[in-house]
Amino acid sequence: LFETGMANKIGGLVTRFARTERTLIIAIMVIVGVMSGFLSNTGTAAVLIPVVCGIADESGYSRSRLLMPLVFAAALGGNLSIAPGNLMGVNALQEMGLSTSFFMYAPVGVPMLLVGIIYFVFIGYRFLPDGKGAVGATVEKQKDFSDVPKWKQTVSLIVLILVILAMIFEKQIGVSIEISACIGAIILVLVGVLSEKEALASIDLKVVFLFGGSLTLAKALDTTGAGELIADKIVGLLGADPNPIVLLLVIFIVTCALTNFMSNTATTALMIPIAVSLANNLGADPRAVVIATVIAGSCAYATPIGMPANTMVVGLGGYKFKDYVKSGLPLILVSFVICMILLPVLFPFYP
Repeated sequence: LFETGMANKIGGLVTRFARTERTLIIAIMVIVGVMSGFLSNTGTAAVLIPVVCGIADESGYSRSRLLMPLVFAAALGGNLSIAPGNLMGVNALQEMGLSTSFFMYAPVGVPMLLVGIIYFVFIGYRFLPDGKGAVGATVEKQKDFSDVPKWKQTVSLIVLILVILAMIFEKQIGVSIEISACIGAIILVLVGVLSEKEALASIDLKVVFLFGGSLTLAKALDTTGAGELIADKIVGLLGADPNPIVLLLVIFIVTCALTNFMSNTATTALMIPIAVSLANNLGADPRAVVIATVIAGSCAYATPIGMPANTMVVGLGGYKFKDYVKSGLPLILVSFVICMILLPVLFPFYP
């Protein structure tokens, strides 16, 4: 979708809703949120930032009023499905023999995205600065995809939809999600949408190594007893018989605090084995704490360094550190409240 220009075309749909600033914010957040639910959060933001900057410059709206809702929607949308950044939580649950599904995070992720949009439309936009961007900050020019055959764009979209459907109905068709993804990728190469070199270049080795390293870390924490030791210390601080809700609260707050100053992927990788150990110590179902950890790891709204997408728009939006704090902290609070309400109901600690 990125290489053929189909993502740009989808992002360009927001121009149809550019009647007022608020409707434009809604359109941007809906499209970015949905796209990042199935594609890379950072990739979605990177592709659509030039689109939104172009819309802002042509319509007279301030970039700073549109770019922060865009990058926050990319993070919120990442919690709609297990693809592509939430696989660490899935792996942790599968290791314990617990079932997972493509939309495992959606019961919490969808309300978070909807409430996040409502928050920005009625409250959050008041905290956004009304600047035109930093002096000298230039947006990367949109690529010219006019020479890309339309059939390539169409095929890329069809293959994506079919792969998503295969992932959703994984149990019914008897094909695991990773096989479905690989088949989709092979088809794109075989029909000529991408070359072999382009396909290989699209693999983010940093994520691959981080994911592999996190599995090693989780195994080390488990086999050496370090995870249980950390869990014992935390449980000890919480009292002799801590309430699982308090445990959920602690996991969310600690993960959320770390993710705003570390890589969100690295934070999630670090915290998931600890969260699992904590749940096991209480004899509780670990699904709620694992999902809370993954979602808290995506709540990097309060600093410009918590997510790559946040950093991308600092200069373009003319943002200062305090702008992220003012807009991001209330959104973190909203996400926290939704998680604390929904997770214990949807994923009971003692089913």
